[in-house]
Amino acid sequence: MADQSYSRIQSIDALRGLALAGIFICHMTENYIGSMAPQSFNDAVHLGFIDDIIDGLIFFFLRGKFIALFSFLFGLSFFIQMDNGAKKGKPFGIRFLWRLIILLAIGYVHSLFYRGDILTIYAFLGIFLIPFYNINNKWILGIAAVLFLGLARYIVYFIIGTDSIWGGSPEMDGNAAWVTEYYDILKNGSLLDVFDTNAIAGHKGKSDFQFSIFGRGYFTFAFFLLGLYMGRIGFFQNLGEHKKFIKKALIWSGVTLVVSFGIVAGAFSQVGPDAGLDSWYAMVGLSALDIANMAQTFLWIAVFVVLYQKVKPGRWLSKLAPYGRMALTNYVLQSIVGTFLLYGWGLGLIGELRQLYAFLLALVLFALQVWLSKLWLGRFNYGPLEWLWRSLTFFKIFPLLRK
Repeated sequence: MADQSYSRIQSIDALRGLALAGIFICHMTENYIGSMAPQSFNDAVHLGFIDDIIDGLIFFFLRGKFIALFSFLFGLSFFIQMDNGAKKGKPFGIRFLWRLIILLAIGYVHSLFYRGDILTIYAFLGIFLIPFYNINNKWILGIAAVLFLGLARYIVYFIIGTDSIWGGSPEMDGNAAWVTEYYDILKNGSLLDVFDTNAIAGHKGKSDFQFSIFGRGYFTFAFFLLGLYMGRIGFFQNLGEHKKFIKKALIWSGVTLVVSFGIVAGAFSQVGPDAGLDSWYAMVGLSALDIANMAQTFLWIAVFVVLYQKVKPGRWLSKLAPYGRMALTNYVLQSIVGTFLLYGWGLGLIGELRQLYAFLLALVLFALQVWLSKLWLGRFNYGPLEWLWRSLTFFKIFPLLRK
């Protein structure tokens, strides 16, 4: 979601497009539930071996990794905007804060359609990112490392001792009443019913996922910091000068991935199949899983950079750049379209498509968005929401139509 007031780097837009594609595939195969799915849903969408394979591949290669990549790029965009302002002698911190307020408003409207919205989280965490612009790189990397290792999770668990920052421990079972009640609203409720349950309760549940022992928010902020760091070293401006760095990233990410999965297996074997997450073994297992996701995310970045610099793969990956330039518009639009197709207020296909068909539908809609993004940017300077965000940021109406 980088600003367009400076010369764009196409590789960043293409990488953002790749991240958004992975997020969309995950959301579609999850049927945009944005919460725990009931057992009846899981049984309905897994009708054969091919469905299990698709679900397993998405879980291993995409889920959690591409939203982390999206977060990394948010931190990178933050640096680019702040640095651009500094070079012009116009500090951008206050204006970036105003941008976050606008993003919060856009995100809240988006969250009414889809409970799993990430924009509101970015708007909140982005406030804490602003002071880091002037902090030494060693501190940035050190704090990111501490967050990846799960210190925040351990502190939260030590204080609350349960799965929820709101007190108590919600039943983590596909047949739990709160799970089936929400699913019934999505499947049979009206659009206003969905808005009503997402307006407050949705954010309460999301805050648990982000800031309780699950700790996705701390993980997200760590990726913000790494994006900021990569912006400082000019990584994407000089890809060809970082071959050794990329090679080391590939090796260390691979080693970290293997070691982390070993720790995950060992930790959760001590928890047991029927135990909850309220134990120190579970805390270690969750942190190791986060580190594994981190390693896979950097593997994706490294592989992307290697392929992008090759002629044929780079030509194909660059086709994602328009899609990535319109990331905010495409992210919101795909949620509205996805929920219309799946929820009861629309076509009501939730739980009716096996994983194979949901995956294929996601690919078709993704390809359509890539094509439409190219057509749109051929006639307009910005995506619709990018134009709105930019104009409100600077209190100025920017020309939308290309001359």
